[in-house]
Amino acid sequence: MKKFAIIIIVIIAIFAVLFFLPFFSVISFTETKTNEPQMYYIDVGKDTLFQIRFTHSIHLTDVLETYEIIDNKIKMILMEYEDVAIGMPASAEEGQTLIYEDGKYKLYSNNFIENFVLYVGDVNRDLFFYYEDKEYDLKKFLQRGSSYIVEVKKISLYDKMKGVRIAHGY
Repeated sequence: MKKFAIIIIVIIAIFAVLFFLPFFSVISFTETKTNEPQMYYIDVGKDTLFQIRFTHSIHLTDVLETYEIIDNKIKMILMEYEDVAIGMPASAEEGQTLIYEDGKYKLYSNNFIENFVLYVGDVNRDLFFYYEDKEYDLKKFLQRGSSYIVEVKKISLYDKMKGVRIAHGY
């Protein structure tokens, strides 16, 4: 009887550790400016590149940002856009190079960041996330008029169950 109880306790302990141990890599979108932030996520696979494409609300032209995942950090590689007016960089900062080519500005970067804030505008303009040949319409999942911290991190099974998985093709 004691052996059975010990086995049950060990099984429960192993289950608890596995349930709460963070070992799933995800790209997470966590609400900011709220008392009870909701986390949305996309599972990280083999691909290390992802992109965000949005239509600038004033210029009404597309902006394409390309990032790379390296050791759970984000490296901004490239931002492509057509206009340097409101909200778009007209010059490069340290670790960046800006060129004008084929009618587009291309801002190359070697900067690593832990995270960045994504603002989801309350306008009917595109906001798409591309990863592993899949397209995710973020405006179908994230609340308009809200901001989200975007980061690559490891989460537990418990965190996955509490969060919302962002599905592609919507």
